[in-house]
Amino acid sequence: MGRKLAAVKGMNDIYPPESAQWEWFEQHVRALMGACAYGSIRTPIVEYTQLFVKGTGETTDIVEKEMYSFEDRLNGEQLTLRPENTPGVVRAAIEHNLTYDGGKRLYYIGPMFRHERPQRGRYRQFYQLGAEALGFAGAEVDAELIVLASELLDRLGLPGVRVELNSLGVSSERQQHRVALIAYFERHAALLDADAQRRLRTNPLRILDTKNPAMQELVGGAPQLLDFLGEASLKHFDAVKSLLSACSVPWSVNPRAVRGLDYYSHTVFEFVTDELGAQGTLCGGGRYDGLFELLGGKPTPAVGWGMGIERVLELVRVRGQSVAPATLDAFAIVPEPGAYALVFPVLQALRAAGISVQMHAGTGDAVGSMKSQFRRADASGARYALVFGAAELAQGMVTVKALRDGSGTQTTRELARAGEWACTLQSHT
Repeated sequence: MGRKLAAVKGMNDIYPPESAQWEWFEQHVRALMGACAYGSIRTPIVEYTQLFVKGTGETTDIVEKEMYSFEDRLNGEQLTLRPENTPGVVRAAIEHNLTYDGGKRLYYIGPMFRHERPQRGRYRQFYQLGAEALGFAGAEVDAELIVLASELLDRLGLPGVRVELNSLGVSSERQQHRVALIAYFERHAALLDADAQRRLRTNPLRILDTKNPAMQELVGGAPQLLDFLGEASLKHFDAVKSLLSACSVPWSVNPRAVRGLDYYSHTVFEFVTDELGAQGTLCGGGRYDGLFELLGGKPTPAVGWGMGIERVLELVRVRGQSVAPATLDAFAIVPEPGAYALVFPVLQALRAAGISVQMHAGTGDAVGSMKSQFRRADASGARYALVFGAAELAQGMVTVKALRDGSGTQTTRELARAGEWACTLQSHT
C-alpha cells in the first residue's frame, strides 16, 4: 500500500466550519471596499521571475531565500509563484494602461507563496488582502488607505491594533541617511550579526528592523531617517498624521519602520498587535512612487498595503470572537427514492426565493429511515424539517415541522405554491 497523500508542508486545507470564518471576513472586505470605491483585481498566481527580482528587490530575503521559482520545462522560461502581489498589480496596470484616464483604487484577495519555516500565522501558502491606490500623489490617499485598514479591523471586532508610522522621504534624503547609517554601523562592526554584515553594503536600511535581541540597543542608537527629511517631506508626513487624528485613528511614529528598496518614498506604516507573539504585524504598507518606472511604465505615484488573512483570523480567535456559520433554513426529509422527482422542483422554488435548504440523500435506494433522517435534520441546525411523505405527496402537499422553537408545530403547505410560503422558513425573519 502506497504512502498516504497529504498536503504540502505549510500549505493548508480550509474547510467547514473554519471556512465560514473566511467567508465572513471576505463579506466584510467586499462591503467596505465597495463603500470606498475600490474595485477588485485578480492577477495570475504565476509571473515571470524577473518581475519579483525588480519589484521586490534582489537583496530582500524574499528573493534571495523564499521564492518558489522554477523553469518552465516546455519553453525554458523562468517563472515564480507570487510571493506578494503589489508587483503583479503594477505590472497589470502598465500592461493594460489602467491609469490612462486617472487614478485607480484596487483591491485583491488571494494566495501568496514563500518558502519559510511554517509557524503560527506564517505559512508557505498564505492568503493576503491588499489595497492599492494607483495614480494618486497626495498625502490624503496615504491617510485614506490607513483609515481603510483601520475601519476593516474595527468591523471585524478588532479595535486597538497599533498603527505605527514612519516617513522615508525622497531619494536624496534617503541617500544622505544611508551614508550616515553605514558610517555608524561601520564604527560598531564588531557588534553586527551575520545578516547585518551582509546587508551593510547592499541594504543597510534593513538592519534597522532586525529581530535579533542582541542588536536592539545598537539599532536604537542609529541615525534616524526622520532627521534627514526636508520641508516638503515633513509637510507630507504631517498631513498624513493630521488626517489620521481627524479620523480618530490612533497612531505613533516608529523610526524603525522601514522599507529597504529605493522605489519606496514618504509614508510607510504597519498595524501591529502583541497578542500573536512574533507574528504580530497584521498589515503593512507604504508609498511606492518609483515602482511603475522601475517596471517599465511611466512615472506614476502609488500607495498600498497588504494584510495577512491568517493572522487577522487568528487574532479573532485569540480574542474569543466566534463566527457562527450561516444558519440553515430547512432540511428536506425524503422517505422514498421515487419522490425525488417531485421534491427537486419544490426545493428549486424555495432556493430561488432565498431559502437555504439541505436535502437528505442516500446511496441508491437506501434513503434511510424517517427516524435517522430526522436526526440528520436536527443535527443540521435547520429551523424546519420539510417532510415529503407518501401521504403528503399524494395530496400535493409537504409537511413543515418546526425544529428549534420547542413547539414541534406542524403545518402542511402546497407543493405548487412553494414560492409563496417560502418566506415563512427564513431563519433571519
